[in-house]
Parts: sequence; structure tokens; C-alpha cells
Amino acid sequence: MPDIDSAALAAFRSEFAGEVILPGDPGYDAARVVWNGMIDRRPAIVARPTGAADVISSVRFARERELLVSVRSGGHSVAGYSTCDGGIVIDLSRMRGVHVDPDTRTARANGGALLAELDREAQAFGLVCPVGVVSHTGIAGLTLGGGMGRLMRRFGLTIDNLLSVDLVTSDGRLVHTSENDNADLFWGMRGAGPNFGIVTSFEFRLHPLDPVVTFGHVVYPIERVHDAVALYRDFVDSSPDDVFGAFSLGRALREGDFPPGVAGRPVVHLGGMHCGDPEEGERRLSPLGSLGNPVTNTIAPQPYLAVQRESDEALGWGRRFYMKSGFTPSLPDELVDAAVDAVADAPGDCSFGVWSWGRAIAEVPDDAMAFTGREAAFYVAVEMFWDHPAADDAHRTWGRNLMASIAPFTMEGRYVNDAIESGEDIVRSIYGDRKYDRLVALKRRWDPDNVFRLNQNIAP
Repeated sequence: MPDIDSAALAAFRSEFAGEVILPGDPGYDAARVVWNGMIDRRPAIVARPTGAADVISSVRFARERELLVSVRSGGHSVAGYSTCDGGIVIDLSRMRGVHVDPDTRTARANGGALLAELDREAQAFGLVCPVGVVSHTGIAGLTLGGGMGRLMRRFGLTIDNLLSVDLVTSDGRLVHTSENDNADLFWGMRGAGPNFGIVTSFEFRLHPLDPVVTFGHVVYPIERVHDAVALYRDFVDSSPDDVFGAFSLGRALREGDFPPGVAGRPVVHLGGMHCGDPEEGERRLSPLGSLGNPVTNTIAPQPYLAVQRESDEALGWGRRFYMKSGFTPSLPDELVDAAVDAVADAPGDCSFGVWSWGRAIAEVPDDAMAFTGREAAFYVAVEMFWDHPAADDAHRTWGRNLMASIAPFTMEGRYVNDAIESGEDIVRSIYGDRKYDRLVALKRRWDPDNVFRLNQNIAP
């Protein structure tokens, strides 16, 4: 831990309206916990602001003491950037809240708000913003990296619906940015935002969405994998924008949910969601069950808010997690075969997943913002969950090997929120050389001392 002058700390606390937690204080161990169970760090200070003024004083205090700065919204950073050793965690969890204006179809979310808040408040007026699929995720981290979810083919990524942000910069100023204000910074915020400041407020565009959608999964034995992937390709290509499709391979590990002949073995999942009339939705998603004799088929009308909570328990806090991902222009059999072979030898709860891409995402010009990957047809990811530290190497090695085997099928661009390893080569692979160079110029202007470097860092 750094030696922080007690008088300076006392002065900081006297002007800070929120909560300051130090090692040894009650609640310190709870305050330093983050979503990914692999991450175990000990910050010198956890500061919980109640508003922009507290964020400003936190940043200024950190700069004066040369403290490493970590920013936490929902705490879901897969790489563990939500916390640090020996520095200050600026924890926005006391800055929650979302306000919806149904007349303008906009929402304003505070920097510590969670997806569940935005979903709930928008749906109260029959509206929605396209966001991720785990409701206890922080809006800030998801949005600033891009924001993928089940509505993105119809309404675009979360950043495509971001109208403005207010952020605290590295020199302790509160800055407003949008297409009309500090537009160059707004370009960088959408895809590389954590590099430039701490967002205290987001403004989003909302869209009409009925409260009931059609959603579910169809599971087949692994022997049907080639039939299933051919069906999935055709399904994605022929479906309208209001249909989302997913394909994944994994083990049937919840044995009570599967018959004896399937439990514990690799299986194929086909998933989908339709936002619109339920009868139309069931018709649109019916092809997913057309191979005959599925192991399970859960497709049915459901409340959108229930769908958004569907993965909350499975992706709950505390488990160890690792992932890698990429974008592909197609989904060839060779790529799928590599994933089938890997899943057969997986050390545990490991999966390979594919999400349908394109449509509204591709309608936004690639150079409109820092995010890169709009020309892809699919997003592919490998994910691993486990509980014991002794299994770390086996799971990470499995994920790295599978991603290396399918890397020849991927294209430029990566989803920054999934990137765990760091370094200039990694960051260049996320944005591409042209955008990376533009981001470096922005970083030199807005954070020349690299105060905000706990992220997929763009060094000035």
C-alpha cells in the first residue's frame, strides 16, 4: 500500500459527500470484490462518489498523490480493470438511477446504473434501448466498449443509440460530448471510452418495444451439429431484422435438465428471439426446431424483462471466468469442426458461441466511431467458467488453443469488452491501425499523462 499523508486524506474525506473505505475498515473486503472470481486485488482506497463533484475530487486527489486509478460501474470487467492493487477505486455504485422521457424517447442514466434499471424504466413506457444480456452488468462498461445484445440487428449496438455523455477528464473537468459538442472525443468514447475519462451521465435514444417477445433455445445432440449449423446459417440469412439468432456448443452439465443419454455430453444449442407479435414470433422461430426430435425446446412468448434476466444466475458473481472472441465474415464447417473437437475435450463448463451480426449494425459507417467490426456476419466467442484456482491453467489454455485454431477465419476488429490480455498489439487488433492512430492523438489531447490506463490502454 502507498503511504498516503493522513492530513491530505482527511482533507479529501471532508469535501467528499460519498463514502471512503480504507483497508481495515468494515466492509473493505466486500468493497474490493468484483464479478470475476479470478480477480483478487487490494486497493489503497475505495471511493464511492454520490455525484460528479465527488468524481472530480477523487480524480484530483489521485493525480496529486500519483495513485493508480481504477473505475468501477457494475464491476463486470472480465479483465479485472474494475479494481487495482495499491491505487484508488472510484466506485460509481452509489450513482445509480435512470430517468426516461417518453415524449422525446430518451433516457438519462447515471454512471453507476445497471442494465436492469434502464430496461425496467424504459419498458414502463413500452420503450427499450438495445443493451447486453446480463441485467446486473453496469451500463458504463458495456456502452463504452460497444454494447452487444439480442436487439442489435434491429436497433444497432448500444453506442449507436448513445446521444451524449458527461465525463470527468484526467485534469478534473466535467465535459459534455455529443455529435455537436467535442465531437472528436465523442467519436473515441464510442468503443474506447474508458481511456478518456469517467462518465457520470449517459443520454440514450429509445425505441418502441412491446413487453412480450418470443424467445427460447432448442437443444440437439452433438451428432446433429452439421445439420444444425446449416440450419442456423439459413435462419440468420433469411430472418428479418427483428429476429436474433445464436448457435453454441457446450456440455449438457445440468444433468437434471437433460435425459440420461445426453447429460454430460456435448450438445448443440440454437437460440433465438423475435420482438413483435407473438404469433409471428413463434412462426419466425419455428425453423430452429425443424430438425426433429430435439432434446429440449423452450421457445415461447415471454416478458422482455424476464428474458433480460434469463442468464443472471448462470452468470452470477464469484465464479472464475475467461474468454476470447472475434468477428467472422462467414461460418464455415472447418471453423465449427475445430470447436466440436475442442468441446469434446473441454476441462469443464466451456463453450463456443456464435451470435448473428449485421443488419442495423452494418448500416452505421465503420468510420463513424472508434468501434471496429461492423462488416462481420457473425461474432464468435469461447467462454469458460470454473470454481477452483487449481483449474486456472487448464481452462485458460483450452480457451487460447481453441481461439488460435479459429483465428484464421476471423477478420479485423475485436470486441474490446471481451479482451483480457493487453498490450499495443492487442489494442491495435481491436481497432485496426488507422483508428488506433487516431485514438492515440485523442489520448494525447485528453489524457496525456495516461491517468486512465486500467483498460485496453491506448498509450499517448
